[in-house]
Amino acid sequence: MAGRQMAVAGRQIAVTGRQITVVGECVADAFVERDGARPGELALRVLPGGGPANTAVALARLGTPTRFVGRISADPFGALFRAHLAGSGVDLTGTVTATEPSTLAVAALDDDGRAEYSFHAEATADWQWTGTELATARQDGSVCLHTGSLALVREPGGPRIEDLLAAARPHTTVSVDPNVRPLLVDPDTYRQRLDRWCALADLLRLSEDDLHTLLPGTAPEDACDRWHAAGARLVVVTLAERGALASLDGHRIRVPAPATPVADTVGAGDAFTAGLLHSLAAQGHLGGRLDSLTPADLEHACTFAARVAARTVAVAGANPPWADEL
Repeated sequence: MAGRQMAVAGRQIAVTGRQITVVGECVADAFVERDGARPGELALRVLPGGGPANTAVALARLGTPTRFVGRISADPFGALFRAHLAGSGVDLTGTVTATEPSTLAVAALDDDGRAEYSFHAEATADWQWTGTELATARQDGSVCLHTGSLALVREPGGPRIEDLLAAARPHTTVSVDPNVRPLLVDPDTYRQRLDRWCALADLLRLSEDDLHTLLPGTAPEDACDRWHAAGARLVVVTLAERGALASLDGHRIRVPAPATPVADTVGAGDAFTAGLLHSLAAQGHLGGRLDSLTPADLEHACTFAARVAARTVAVAGANPPWADEL
């Protein structure tokens, strides 16, 4: 597909690499508006979000053919999700139209642009996967299957997505972003499953906040070694304004974060993951166990990913850049 042009949202996007499939949730991010509410009211601005959906949008905007496999509600939030994904060029043929309601996250931003969430997620559409619904993603020609966040850890769908990863692994690279949400899921649940995810994953991407929650007091380098031992060849820990640490079979690479004004940090990690996968795909490293990946190629990919994340934090909400903006 290299060199093909695709028209999306009035833009001509250069499509590069082969398809990546993203499995997971869409979440309605309702941001508390500090200004504009009348006395006795709470004003909310609702934007489409959810870690996997954010990653799919960012990948497609960068020019990677991207397929999203999610359970999207038939409610008004679901219509918002579909318009956002499709408008960014994401293939939605793998989505399920669900009867359950959408997941809602109410976010309040602090003075540094960091979001504190409260979730409304019981019996919502995103977690109710059946094996039949997920079968569409088993062998769809993708070079990479990316998942994580709440859909991978919530019942009953989480174990079924794990089964999907095991089934897809012989013919695709597996990428996992745990995206730990301790207010909604007990961190011990992540700890109990993380070794299993590492055994299935070629690439594990976590934030520094995730690391502090899962392994308090552990240095990023020591955490990388622990997760290598569990099976993940490539571990990347994003460090906010300090850039990122990548470890490929124990070979460490650090990349800085570009200096940028911060509107908020919503979706920054998802954008980094998308930039990383996009670059690895464009370099021809996806489709197997990352056997051809060199430290130099990894540094190039992480540097590009840091640029994508920086452009995302410079604007409000999970609104990653298009390729022509980079």
